[in-house]
Amino acid sequence: MCNICKPPQQQEATKSCMDCKASYCNECFKLHHPWGTPKAQHEYVGPTTNFRPKVLMCPEHEMEKVNMYCEVCRRPVCHLCKLGGSHANHKVTSMSSAYKILKEKLAKSIHYLISKEDQVRTQITELDLLINQTEENGQLAERRANEHFERLFETLQERKSEMLRSIEQSRNRRLDQLKAQVEEYQGMLENSGLVGYAQEVLKETDQSCFVQTAKQLHIRIQKATESLRTFHPASDPCFDEFVLNTSREETLLKEMCFGGVPDPPLIDLSNSRVYNEASICWRLSDDHLPTDHHVLEYRLWENVNDLTINSFFSRLDRVYGPSTVVCDLEPDSLYSFRVRSCRNSLFSPHSPEVTFHTPPAPAFGFLFSDKCGFSTERLILNKRRDTVESVASMAFLLAAERVQTGSYIGLDYIIGDMGITQGRHYWAFKVEPYSYMIKVGVASDSKLLEWFHNPRDTSSPRYDHDSGHDSGSEDACYELSQPFTLLTLGMGKLFIPKTSSSSSASTANASSGDPGNRVLPMPQRLGVCLDYDECRVYFYDADTMRCLYERQVDCSGTMYPAFGLMGSGKVQLEEFITAKRLTF
Repeated sequence: MCNICKPPQQQEATKSCMDCKASYCNECFKLHHPWGTPKAQHEYVGPTTNFRPKVLMCPEHEMEKVNMYCEVCRRPVCHLCKLGGSHANHKVTSMSSAYKILKEKLAKSIHYLISKEDQVRTQITELDLLINQTEENGQLAERRANEHFERLFETLQERKSEMLRSIEQSRNRRLDQLKAQVEEYQGMLENSGLVGYAQEVLKETDQSCFVQTAKQLHIRIQKATESLRTFHPASDPCFDEFVLNTSREETLLKEMCFGGVPDPPLIDLSNSRVYNEASICWRLSDDHLPTDHHVLEYRLWENVNDLTINSFFSRLDRVYGPSTVVCDLEPDSLYSFRVRSCRNSLFSPHSPEVTFHTPPAPAFGFLFSDKCGFSTERLILNKRRDTVESVASMAFLLAAERVQTGSYIGLDYIIGDMGITQGRHYWAFKVEPYSYMIKVGVASDSKLLEWFHNPRDTSSPRYDHDSGHDSGSEDACYELSQPFTLLTLGMGKLFIPKTSSSSSASTANASSGDPGNRVLPMPQRLGVCLDYDECRVYFYDADTMRCLYERQVDCSGTMYPAFGLMGSGKVQLEEFITAKRLTF
């Protein structure tokens, strides 16, 4: 309708002015846009309510047009915002560049969604099926709830009828007894009953008749007299035995659960592990009722054109325990997991989503080897061969005492019982924080023979390339591709070796010559990935999958997971790593 005309003469609009941001009928438009005035040059279109501005103006500087794009705040800004406003220290780009980049990303994202049209239709079909199942299960739950309550009502009605019947019988019996006692006492009144009869007998003048009648009458009067002296009601008028105390039953009814919506479970991060397979554990609330089963859902977060897009949830139905295994996960990918419980066809809300990053390669299964070079004097291996512990025994103390004479203490090495000759493999383990010094990594079979048959002086700073000793000859030797790579951990710290042309670290300061810049807190779990074909080894924080260090390694022979321990220390392999080997 025309914005100028007033009811009831208001007319329909025939055109809208984009400059005035108003709609007009023909007469009002001519009146407000006369020829020969600036308003006659205004842009007009057909009737509309969408008055989009010709040029986007800055909300902070109303007179300035936006001509730049802030990459930090992700919004258009003007040049005053960049010069001295709230975006002065932010990174900005030209509007044309932002337009090109964002338009390209949006087009690719739309193309991605269009390419997934079949998948979307499949999910819509599944959702329609879930809607029907929800309707059917809801009606089923209502019927079952009605059946439960009807059975309770029937039981209560039976007990009520039984109790009312008992009360009625007791009341009738007591009334009969009391009425009989009333009749008996009424006979003691003058001119009625027993007393009246006795008065008539006293009038008898015939002695023989009087004696014959008075004998039995006297006995009855004595009984009535005795009853009068010891008066007791024939029945108790109280019905205390029928008084009910239903407080306990009322409490039970109020607290009674008919299998309502169960509480959502929580995924246990401390016990869940994700490799190329995911072992997901969860726990229920302490006061939970038994559940029928659980449903685990998971989805992959895909990186499309630098945008992280979550895919649809996949589902594992009817899991009957507090954990399950999800197979065939993509390597080096981000997955979200959630779980919910089911009881009597009623599902709990979903647990909060938790995210895990899969390793860059499939899990490599092995156990500690108790054959090759294993030191029984200072290393303790458990029966499962998944945990090794170094003990500072008397032999260690004697070796330490000889330090004054130039004999240094050596590392005790232990390796995995499986070797690698091709492909990419990943394994993870935990080093106890109290450990004095532990080296972890990989070594070739040729290097292992050298270690086990010709032990080196490993406490010497020049031998330990991770010690931070500044020796040119040492650095030159370490630049070469070696048939082993070991990373040093100890006393709650992780020591990054000096970077070289064949290695890199996650921190910029790792390349510094200052040893303090190459010390990181020890991760709770450490992961190692060996790419045999590319001759490269990677070390990860296994919880966040952040690469801490990588370097080139000579893979000319069979490569083994290698561990070196000195002093007190303990290494425990991840259960998932050892599970496949323990099944044989």
